This record gives sequence, C-alpha cells and structure tokens, in this order.
Amino acid sequence: MRVAVIGGTGFVGNYLVDALLAHGHTPVLMVRPGSGGRLRRPESVYQVPGRVEDDDALRRCLEGVDAAVYNVGILREQPRRGITFTALHENGARRAIDTATELGVKRFLLMSANGVRPDGTPYQRTKFAAEEYLRASGLEWTIFRPSLIFGDPRGQMEFCSMLREQMIRPPIPAPLFYEGLLPLDAGGFTFTPVHVRDVAEAFVRSLARPETVGEVLHLGGPVAISWRGIIRTLAGIGGRRKLALPAPAGVVRRVAALMEPLGVFPVTADQVRMLTEGNSCDGRPAFERLGITPTPFGPDALGYLRPVRGARARARAAGQGS
Repeated sequence: MRVAVIGGTGFVGNYLVDALLAHGHTPVLMVRPGSGGRLRRPESVYQVPGRVEDDDALRRCLEGVDAAVYNVGILREQPRRGITFTALHENGARRAIDTATELGVKRFLLMSANGVRPDGTPYQRTKFAAEEYLRASGLEWTIFRPSLIFGDPRGQMEFCSMLREQMIRPPIPAPLFYEGLLPLDAGGFTFTPVHVRDVAEAFVRSLARPETVGEVLHLGGPVAISWRGIIRTLAGIGGRRKLALPAPAGVVRRVAALMEPLGVFPVTADQVRMLTEGNSCDGRPAFERLGITPTPFGPDALGYLRPVRGARARARAAGQGS
C-alpha cells in the first residue's frame, strides 16, 4: 500500500515511517525545504518537496496513493513565520482532506490530541475543527487522540526531553502547578503517557482494520501518573532528587502571557492551562482492538534520558568483564 504522510519528518513522523516500512507499505512523504536531513531512511521513501500550504505539492504527494496520514502539529506558534495553529492544524488539514477527496484517496488518518474541544485553547480548538471537517468529508476516516507521547526523540522535540531540559536540570525548584487560592493538591493532575512506537503502530494497523473506519481512537498508556510523579521519575533517571514547590497556575499564566512575544519563557499561558487540565484517557479499548500491548511509562522505557556518561561507564565495565 502506498501511504502519503504529511508530517513525516518530525518526532512521531519518523516512527510512523518505520512502522509503515515494517508492515511492507511504501511511504510517500511531503518534505519541507531543509527538512530532508531529518529522515532516518531516505532511501526507503518517496519524497515530495513542498509545504502544506502548497496545493500543487499536496497533489503530487497524494496522487496515486491508497491512504493518507495528516500528522502535522505544533506546540507553539510563531506568527511572524506563518506558523500558527489555524494555518497548520486546521487549514492545512482542510487542504489535505479536500485534495484527497479530489484525487479519490478514500482512506484518511488524522493525528488529533486527547482533550480537544470547540471551547478550548487555540491548540485544542483547531485540532477539533480539523476533526469535524474530516467527519463531514465523506472519506473513510479514523481519528487518533493520544495522550502525552514519549519516546527516544532521535534529535527531535519530545515532551520528556524538553521537560528535563527546562524544569529538571535548571538549579531552581520545579513547579507543581495548582489552580485556585490554596495548593491543596499541587501537581496532582494526571496523565497517561503513551509510547511513540505504540502510537505509530496503532496508525499503521488501523489501515488493515476496516472496523476502525469512522472511529475516534483514544491512545493512552497503561500507567496513570501525576505531574508530581513525572517530575520525580525524570529526576530519578538523572540520578538526582529535584526540589518541587507549589506554583499558582494563574500567576504563571499571566507571566507567560507577558513573556510570550519574546519567546524566552519555557511555557505559554495556554500550555499551562492544558497541563493543569491533565491529559488522561483509557487506551485499553483501542490497543486491545488493534492487538497492541502498550509500553508502560517508567524508567525502563525512559532509558534514553539517562546521562551519557553512565552509558559509557557501563560499556567500559562490560568490556572489562568480558
């Protein structure tokens, strides 16, 4: 099966390509100028240069394929560069859906996110709008709503790696966000982190499962963990204890909003809002349906965060013992 992937050079996209190849499919990737170097297996895919805003490039990417995957997503806007939630999550998805319809590509998979809704943040609203457009398109669609995705970033952006750099390594206390006046349960909001390989595998297996057409599949990992727990887990992998103190989310949002135009604050106001909402879902129905045993969030699956010096020391010790 020839499968077009729009958004195939980033973190999740690279794993999608691996999964497609492992199942014997032929990936056709839209590759933005300057992004070709992100491909791990360029010799195994067809590359179509272009951007999602380019209708001709979309047609070249979707021409003659059996299925399409729209996997474009951003966490932070850069309006001066035209990188906005509306442009990429909503308008880009609409263009891809319209082009797929025009070219007779019937199967369409959409990467959405857990917690999207019409009255949420701009990130949530634009993801939801793309879902609604796809539902009404007449295509054979499947929508995926993953919780926080983790896994070896392979040089890309990934939640746990960014959290380590921004909140674990700096010599200041990690924030335990809380809403309201009193920190009664600071950092108690929960997540069900899902491994990137499991997400990619779910996408690819759904292509062979007609019963997933017209379905919204929630992808949550088997471990529910609080924000406090994530901070402790990531700090422990680095071999340290991390001081964490209550931080009023409302105050942090106001500071983030003031600093956002400068791009120097580690989180945006909307990101704080979405964090404190939590991000949990029950992934068992989807994973059982697709025959996938999801990877638990914990030290074993987070080995990519361990200090390099530790890995080198273990390698030397293994060499001396052989």
